[in-house]
Amino acid sequence: MLTVDFRRFPVGPGNRVLDVGCGGGRHAFEVYRRGAHVVAFDHHAAELALVSGMFAAMRAEGEAGPPAAAATITGDATAMPFPDGAFDRVIAAEILEHVPDDRSAMNEIARVLRPGGFAAVTVPSWLPERLCWALSREYHEVPGGHVRIYSRAELEAKLARAGLAVTGRHHAHGLHSPFWWLKCAVGVHNDEHPLVRGYHRLLVWDIMRGPAATRLPERALNPLIGKSLVIYVRKIGIPNERRVPAPARRSRQPGPAHARG
Repeated sequence: MLTVDFRRFPVGPGNRVLDVGCGGGRHAFEVYRRGAHVVAFDHHAAELALVSGMFAAMRAEGEAGPPAAAATITGDATAMPFPDGAFDRVIAAEILEHVPDDRSAMNEIARVLRPGGFAAVTVPSWLPERLCWALSREYHEVPGGHVRIYSRAELEAKLARAGLAVTGRHHAHGLHSPFWWLKCAVGVHNDEHPLVRGYHRLLVWDIMRGPAATRLPERALNPLIGKSLVIYVRKIGIPNERRVPAPARRSRQPGPAHARG
């Protein structure tokens, strides 16, 4: 299930793409299929081992041939081991809500993105997430869980401070919000509840088949209760926090009255 819309976020052969906090690798696999050079980056080594195995299986099945390339690297999103401007595209899907120091993570995304490059950033939408928090403390008060709820204005302001200009936005997964509200109401880990099991089967059917019977309602629901907010940005320069002040100009006329700082 992809959250990033690759019609709005074009990726093609030869593009250098970083998937930050790749998790199970869903976006990294799609990027690999499109012929890009992708790095799947996450702090969970065990999960990355599964992602690496999937990359190998895709190569073996011919799902991603040359010039596509794929690698997995373990690390911290607030201090990534890549040089400045190393990537043409960066994806950060459903990760920033887990990071206490989100400003450092955004600065790192901007740093490793080449000037003029594009990033796709997704987080849980404010309203669906607020309802989940209200229904269940168990939903978010877990190790590695969500530490904040973003409003669109807050997220875009923080991205702008990192030197990333918004080029587009949308919401996704409108059918998934009621599923999570239901799980929060009956118990986040109560996967055997009949309502949860029934709704889960519906979502799996929807993901696998993509029928018009669900696609059309979801498109209508996305702006209202889409589970994810997706922001597309372009790197416009050096992050504000890293700008070096320009040296003071000297006035041609001597004297303190004419000095300029």
